[in-house]
Amino acid sequence: MDQTFVDREQDRMLKELTEFLAIPSISTLPSHAADCRRAASWAATELRSLGCPVVEIIEGEGNPIVWAESPKIPGKPTVLVYGHYDVQPPDPLDEWHSPPFEPTVRDGKLYARGAVDDKGQVYCLFKAYEAARDGDRQPPLNIHFILEGEEECGGHAIEQLLTSEPERTDVDAVLVCDAGYYAPGIPAVYTALRGICYAEISVRTALSDLHSGLYGGVAPNALETLVRLLSQLKDDTGKINIPKVYKAVIPPAKSELKAWKNLPFKKKQFMEEETTTNTLTGLKEYSVFERLWALPTFDIHGIVGGFVGEGAKTVIPAQASAKVSLRLVPGNVWEKVLKQLDNAVQRLAPEWAEVSVRAIHGADPVQMDVSDPAFKVLDQAFIEVVGQKSVAVRSGGSIPVVTRLGSRGAPVLLTGVGLPDDGLHAPNEKINLDQVWDGVRVFGRFFELLAEREATA
Repeated sequence: MDQTFVDREQDRMLKELTEFLAIPSISTLPSHAADCRRAASWAATELRSLGCPVVEIIEGEGNPIVWAESPKIPGKPTVLVYGHYDVQPPDPLDEWHSPPFEPTVRDGKLYARGAVDDKGQVYCLFKAYEAARDGDRQPPLNIHFILEGEEECGGHAIEQLLTSEPERTDVDAVLVCDAGYYAPGIPAVYTALRGICYAEISVRTALSDLHSGLYGGVAPNALETLVRLLSQLKDDTGKINIPKVYKAVIPPAKSELKAWKNLPFKKKQFMEEETTTNTLTGLKEYSVFERLWALPTFDIHGIVGGFVGEGAKTVIPAQASAKVSLRLVPGNVWEKVLKQLDNAVQRLAPEWAEVSVRAIHGADPVQMDVSDPAFKVLDQAFIEVVGQKSVAVRSGGSIPVVTRLGSRGAPVLLTGVGLPDDGLHAPNEKINLDQVWDGVRVFGRFFELLAEREATA
């Protein structure tokens, strides 16, 4: 690997990454469909410039998938690199210190929506590939890239593609750079991801809104009905009141719990720098790590109904809805949890209200075996570059496609260069540029070290 690459090319890389981040590829908003395609095109152009002889933009339902293959290197392993070019909505806009799609550097940190989740990390892998090439622009091993544009809203297109063409995952290892370090200076690999059941709960109590002066006191209020229903789905201790959700949970092994206890953790620092809250909630009889990684959750993401504009409008809302999700852990199956949620909502709803639950997207939780030799290769790369091997942890997040990526037996190395305070999905999302540059070095070195192994496929 060219040891001078990162220092020599930093200015160019920052310019290219800024271009990528400036594209508002918000997959959950149909109004940004063209921007998602623009981001896919940007990635495809970049992969062509890196010398990939095969670069495809694969059309299907939803946003396109970008597929690329490096030049063939006979006798060497094949790595599948996964990432996503879509991003979360930037709201609330007034909390950003600089516009979310005008990437801005402050104190060595690059602020933009998608900076760490996941465009910045995708770009890091592009440059790791570039740095690892030899003087003839040949990589040390075979690398395939697959980038999707719907990770933030369900991942239907990539699921359909890999279901119909599973041979795309016939590789020696899968590298997913969509996570981060456990703490500054401490890289991580992830042994599990929580799944998700995302749904909308809707309540209707009348045919139309009513005048609160004429009918207040006798007419049911849809917002009030919805809020009461939501409050019964999770009590003030953090316990989810949906039957069978906890019963299905497979608890972590004693060895895993012991390893978590040995992780450096300061509750006060965690609250100040990550949650930015004055307290931590949830089931107090479990540790913070158990609540984050090993127990299901129920959260309300937004409530719509009635009048929320400037000024006053005295109506009794006839309809209201809430976006909710349950994060799931090993043992939970998202489609079963959806039915359990629907049953609980119907049981708690008053008989005079019309209540429904609509699935938006879901994914099952994932557990990964980190004993494959490829993980030792990754650790060696971390040791050489940052002086520290990885710690094995779980993630509270969800990446729906991970199960499909490893369905043909390849180990899935889930890691990343983000830091805990990067603000994923929040205003002022950022990535430390030093993390990007180290990531280029780490993953470039990983490609080189893995190339020394004989291909198994």
